[in-house]
Amino acid sequence: MGRKLRVQYPGAIYHVMNRGDRREPIYHDDLDRRRFLATLAEACAKTDWPVHAWCLMGNNFHWVVETPKANLVLGMKWFT
Repeated sequence: MGRKLRVQYPGAIYHVMNRGDRREPIYHDDLDRRRFLATLAEACAKTDWPVHAWCLMGNNFHWVVETPKANLVLGMKWFT
């Protein structure tokens, strides 16, 4: 069964997280982490998202992001 559709609305604040398959590492090294953050910055610039907090760990990441427009799903396409 698929998950319910995500509710999106202007001004929403989301806790976005992801974990590696079988809890495996999702970054190879510090350069990989910097590239990930650069991709996040690019997505935020194109979607007008302010990121209120972020945490990169070896096998997962967490963000607290605000969407001034109802565009979370659209913005996540930058990461696929």
